[in-house]
Amino acid sequence: MAQLALPLRLNAHARFSSYVSGTNALALAHVETQAREWHGFLWLWGSAGVGRSHVLQASCAAAHAAGGRVMYVPLGDRAARPEWLEGLDDLDLLALDDVDVVVGRGDWERALFSFFDAAQTVRRGLLVAAGAAPQALEFALADLASRAAAAVVYRLQALDDVTRLEAVRVQAQVRGLDLDEKAARYLVMHAERDIAVLCRWLDLFDERSLAAQRKLTVPFIRTILEESTGRA
Repeated sequence: MAQLALPLRLNAHARFSSYVSGTNALALAHVETQAREWHGFLWLWGSAGVGRSHVLQASCAAAHAAGGRVMYVPLGDRAARPEWLEGLDDLDLLALDDVDVVVGRGDWERALFSFFDAAQTVRRGLLVAAGAAPQALEFALADLASRAAAAVVYRLQALDDVTRLEAVRVQAQVRGLDLDEKAARYLVMHAERDIAVLCRWLDLFDERSLAAQRKLTVPFIRTILEESTGRA
């Protein structure tokens, strides 16, 4: 089996099956195809909370399950170094998260240019996520801007209230949590609307409900929210 080389462990809950696409179905279909075929240059962008990291990690998990050699690199992580991009010529899929964080930094831009250039020469999958489209970023290297502009670009849209509720229930299900619609609706109405934040609440609920041996009812969720934030 191919070795999975990762600077950070993939989130076990970040899979295509647990991503509620909403209006992002076309982008997700393209990413899933790339995860199976391991070629092409895709650039996903959108505001915080639209699931960029989820999609990248799901793509890595799917490509690895299909026998591919993959790596997920979160450039927004404080430990990230340009050297992480060296010696990756044998990868089938590389997923670079938060690329906009390092744009404008000479060492990173040179490393990115070298890798983008090689990825377009060799049959390899390259999946990039950022807070903006490549044309909106202020690259210091004109050649890097040119390479980035060659990507197929998709904007990931935020979920509406209905699909956000669905996403919360799906994330609860993959965690083995029994979260009925009433409780899920209460959480969505009384916590941040960012799916990543809502998932962190679910992780806390999982821990607290196990410790207290209690079901996730609205009163129990209300208590945890009040204790954690000082409001319900």
